[in-house]
Amino acid sequence: VEPLLEWFRENARTLPWRETPTPYRVWVSEIMLQQTRVEAVKPYFERFTEALPDVQALAECEEERLLKLWEGLGYYNRVRNMQAAARTVMEEYGGELPADYEKLLALKGIGPYTAGAIASIACGIPVPAVDGNVLRVITRLTEDGRDIMDTKFRKEMTEQLEKIYPPKECGDFTQSLMELGAVICVPNGAPKCEICPLGSLCGAFQNGTQVQYPVKKKKPARKIEKKTVLILQYKDCIAIKKRGKEGVLSGMWELPNFDGELTRQQLLQQLAEKNLAVKSLCRLECAKQPIKHIFTHIEWHMACWIAESENTAHEFVWVTRERLESEIALPTAFKKVFNHS
Repeated sequence: VEPLLEWFRENARTLPWRETPTPYRVWVSEIMLQQTRVEAVKPYFERFTEALPDVQALAECEEERLLKLWEGLGYYNRVRNMQAAARTVMEEYGGELPADYEKLLALKGIGPYTAGAIASIACGIPVPAVDGNVLRVITRLTEDGRDIMDTKFRKEMTEQLEKIYPPKECGDFTQSLMELGAVICVPNGAPKCEICPLGSLCGAFQNGTQVQYPVKKKKPARKIEKKTVLILQYKDCIAIKKRGKEGVLSGMWELPNFDGELTRQQLLQQLAEKNLAVKSLCRLECAKQPIKHIFTHIEWHMACWIAESENTAHEFVWVTRERLESEIALPTAFKKVFNHS
């Protein structure tokens, strides 16, 4: 434990959420960091916490503004869950996140890892936060070939870590394990074993088996879905509409789109059925090939067109480009198309 803590004190990166590690700031950072790189998160974190500095501000934020603050991070249900949890905290805990692992775990959108991070880093409670970085470090140290996606294995690792948690430095210990996995015991490319503070204890380093760990079952291949996406313009306005409440990007704004890769004639037919009089229609110049966007389980291949209409249709909301950029949260998939126009 001590070599790792000493290394962390000397080498820890300066990160905005570490400057004042309140429960709220740790919570926001950990939710943002899920499946997103640290460098990418920094500006989002600073913008979000400046606009919404505490639980009360998050609980009371109007949804459109909240989603706009989150725009670019994706996985919008995360921030919706955060707001639901913030409202619970306002009602049940007087606006302060509870300094209790089980109570944190009961809040919407907070799983074992995030609850452990908040409890240990911000509240000084000796409970582990076990994520992919931590599991990679442990499996290499111990040359453990079990599947790290197995919940029983994760539970066992959590219990083992609990036994060695330093009660007075649990926040630093949690962060030291995360940091080691992020900058030394890295996931892609060769780990930097020669400067690792745990090198002398590491079975994988001693035996040259680092690349064999961690063991992770292959995910099924993502399903590819073809889409035709349209920048539909009337005068100085662009058409958008809300997606349904089910499925991917539920309840978010979207550009007009259709399943499948439509031909020009099929697209004109679809627009005619919406009683739109189209005076021009062409493929976006920069998007002769489909634009790709990857979700967790599916991948969209989007054929992109731009159309000028002589009239509007009631199923769409018509907004200026300026308003779309400044006020409305457009998911990254559609932002990629919009940015080509």
